Amino acid sequence: MSPHVSPSSPLRVALVGYGLAGAAFHAPLIATTPGLRLHSVVTANAGRRAALRADHPDARIVADTDQLLAAADELDLVVVASPDHTHVPVARAALAAGLPVVVDKPLAASTAEARALVQEARRRDLMLTVFQNRRWDADFLTARRLIADGRLGAVHRFESRFERWQPEVKPGWRQSAAAAATGGVLFDLGSHLVDQALQLFGPVERVHAEVDTRRSGAQVDDDAFLALTHTGGVRSHLWMGALAGLPGPRLRVLGDRAAYTAPRLDPQEDALRAGHRPGPGWGTVPEADHGTLGAGPDARPHPSLPGDYPAFYAGVAAALRDGAPVPVDPLDAVATLTVLEAARHSAATGRTVGLRDTGVGSLTATESPA
Repeated sequence: MSPHVSPSSPLRVALVGYGLAGAAFHAPLIATTPGLRLHSVVTANAGRRAALRADHPDARIVADTDQLLAAADELDLVVVASPDHTHVPVARAALAAGLPVVVDKPLAASTAEARALVQEARRRDLMLTVFQNRRWDADFLTARRLIADGRLGAVHRFESRFERWQPEVKPGWRQSAAAAATGGVLFDLGSHLVDQALQLFGPVERVHAEVDTRRSGAQVDDDAFLALTHTGGVRSHLWMGALAGLPGPRLRVLGDRAAYTAPRLDPQEDALRAGHRPGPGWGTVPEADHGTLGAGPDARPHPSLPGDYPAFYAGVAAALRDGAPVPVDPLDAVATLTVLEAARHSAATGRTVGLRDTGVGSLTATESPA
């Protein structure tokens, strides 16, 4: 158990940031997880402060991270949901104050920064985990179950997409040139897609990528394709973009016995954005959005497992109270960033990038002809 944690009281959680990630994802999940209490929220924006008072009237509003950590003894956990470029400095400050940390994805802007942060958490013997909520998407959970049960046979190809139709560039830090390191779709959506592929099929040995900026006025990448070759032989093809007028299927898994296709995105994000909170029936996929399982004329609709974003914070609470494994190993985020960095290099050079394992959580990239 964390030294800060009282054995009987709810864990006091501080949330840094109340933009989309903080307000729509983290705060509702924290507030509805047994054993957690949203204690403090850092935001200086007047409009967001007003929204916070309406959404979570018992939460304390704090002007900045320094003020928050000056009272570190009143907290049990810090959740970092501020802009990506602040993830590492805020997480470091929280660890230095003796507090466990959850960081929204991407963990950092580079593998070097991410690995150093993991090492610091280990040195201080503090929990560090990463909010990879898409591991609890209905489509991913269903595909993982089918693969584990052998329903598809030997899988040889995995296709996965996060595609949107947003032809107009919306204002915000993710679209600014200052956010170019992590603000585009490669790091934003790719952090989810690559993590899912690694979870299903293991390490990657080669990466080929195409990364572009398509929309007028866009300052960051908004269209990307990654082709990953896993060490086990499976090939993952991943698409992400903001200019998809007709998005492709959410995912498709091809095996030598059968295939599985899920048509659309998990419903949990839309529900959270609409102000709904987890409760009975949470994460249930409408029958019309169920996937298809089989081959040829024998393919049939297949019910989706319910999505389960609340499982992440339930896992965080168990890790802090009972010493259970963290819901997401931060070294998984290092592996994902390694692939994303290789993808950026591949796109810039037009060459396939090979990844060579040099130890636990450590990979180096080598070029090979495209």
